Amino acid sequence: MRSKQAGVTLIGWVVLLIPMGICVYTGIRLTPVYLNYMKVARTLEQVKTEYKGGSDPGSQQAIRSAVERHLNIEDVDYPDIKDIKIARGDKGGWVVSASYDDQAPLFANVFILISFDKQVTVGSGGGGGE
Repeated sequence: MRSKQAGVTLIGWVVLLIPMGICVYTGIRLTPVYLNYMKVARTLEQVKTEYKGGSDPGSQQAIRSAVERHLNIEDVDYPDIKDIKIARGDKGGWVVSASYDDQAPLFANVFILISFDKQVTVGSGGGGGE
C-alpha cells in the first residue's frame, strides 16, 4: 500500500504568500500617512488644551498662530496651516478643523487615497473632538 504525503506544495505556498505579502506591503506604505495624521490630531488637541480652563484665545489669528507653532514643533509638512479651517462655533468657541486627503504610492502609478477629518472646539465652547 502506498503512503500518501500530506503538506503544502510550492504552488500552494505561492498562492498563500503573494496576497499576504501585498497586504504587508500596503501596510508599510500606509504607516507614514497615518503617523502624519496622528501628529495633526495631536496638534489640534494640544491647541485645545492650551486654551482650556476658561482662557479665551481672543481671535482667530491667535489660534492660527498657536496651530502653526505646534505644526512646526511636530514637523508636519502636510497639511499646511492654510488647509486648516478656523470658524466660530455654535456655542461661542472656535471650531478648528483639519479635513484633508492624503495619498500613499502603492505600485507604479497606483495610489491609495485616504481622507482625514479632525475637528476640535477651542475656547469657551467647551466641546470635544471627533
